[in-house]
Amino acid sequence: MPIEIRELTIKVTVDQPDPQEKQSTGGGQGEGSKDDKDAILSQCVEQVLNIIQSKKER
Repeated sequence: MPIEIRELTIKVTVDQPDPQEKQSTGGGQGEGSKDDKDAILSQCVEQVLNIIQSKKER
């Protein structure tokens, strides 16, 4: 017998770090994190373009 879900509730709590804590950590948050963000962004753009192209082929 199949089960029908009529309502699904998802709750998420996101804690953002305080700006003071970020400054006190020091060395790990330098220019390298910008390069990482650029790499992730370019991968995301590439994947989105691949998805769009595959939908056009259908």
